[in-house]
Amino acid sequence: MKVGVIGGTGRIGSRLIAHLQAAGHQGTALVRSTGVDVVSGEGLREGLDGCAVCVDVSTPPAFDESARRFQEEAMSSMVEAGRAAGVEHYVVLSIVGCDEVPQVPYYAAKAYQEQALADSGVPWSVLRATQFHEFIPDVMDWTTERGVVRLPSTPLQPVAAADVVNRLVEIVLGPPTRARANLAGPESLALDDLARHVLALHPDGRAVVTDENAGLFAAVPGRELTAPRDAMLAPTTFDQWLRDSWPA
Repeated sequence: MKVGVIGGTGRIGSRLIAHLQAAGHQGTALVRSTGVDVVSGEGLREGLDGCAVCVDVSTPPAFDESARRFQEEAMSSMVEAGRAAGVEHYVVLSIVGCDEVPQVPYYAAKAYQEQALADSGVPWSVLRATQFHEFIPDVMDWTTERGVVRLPSTPLQPVAAADVVNRLVEIVLGPPTRARANLAGPESLALDDLARHVLALHPDGRAVVTDENAGLFAAVPGRELTAPRDAMLAPTTFDQWLRDSWPA
């Protein structure tokens, strides 16, 4: 099977292609470096030629309101090009709880992407994952100033990128579900405590201060980004990832 992967050189996309190829399938990265612009659609029809499945694991270039415009243009391009190429299954990687936090533009854009796919009339599947373990150090860097990491106590249930890819492969190789599947890590922890776990195992001189107004996740005070009741729980804990996979 040939699978076109929008965002195929990123953290998830590159691993997805490697897994597909190891299983005897052909995965092709649909990114700028291969002549594909998902926003304008340039090169996308040609890139999807012969693909039975199109997977979008790309990330908008910013977390602000521009993310919605990116998804509007990218989804239109993907569906149009996929139809022209005869794609039989469209898969999108999204975020658990994205439709419950419209106050966060990036999550609202992902919710739009999901609904646009569902409304397009094409055969589709969506995998919603919680925040990646690999994302937590980035979040810490965003709110670090003068050796202090300021983060809110927002509950998260992070999942290892490797576990996401394993589940994504199953969905890509299966039939379209026309449904949203949820995947989360095995434990829920406050974001500020996740940062403390990082620095306990990998100290770098920084300290963590709880600040409910700091950073992107300050706008999510509830448990919207933790596992819903129907979620599949992946096996890798955050501390296990810190011990075995650092740096990602």
